[in-house]
Amino acid sequence: MSTESTVIKNYDTWKKFLGERVIQAEKVGMSEDTIAKLAFEIGEFLDKKVDPQNASNRAIKELWDVGDESQRHTIASLMVKLAKQNA
Repeated sequence: MSTESTVIKNYDTWKKFLGERVIQAEKVGMSEDTIAKLAFEIGEFLDKKVDPQNASNRAIKELWDVGDESQRHTIASLMVKLAKQNA
């Protein structure tokens, strides 16, 4: 099984993986706002292209699907904070 598959299937591993990427982005000078905007774009891509592999990711997708653009930006910002906390 590839690392990418494991990361997507295990929610705790996924949060840690994302958190490490957030920390790396901050170390190269990206602002929290820029990171949140990128998280929004990634969320849009995942919503259209990736079937959630676990119940936690499916719940996030369902929230994303019912939210308007402003609410999706909020979800993206919260995911950045959650990921960073779990790095």
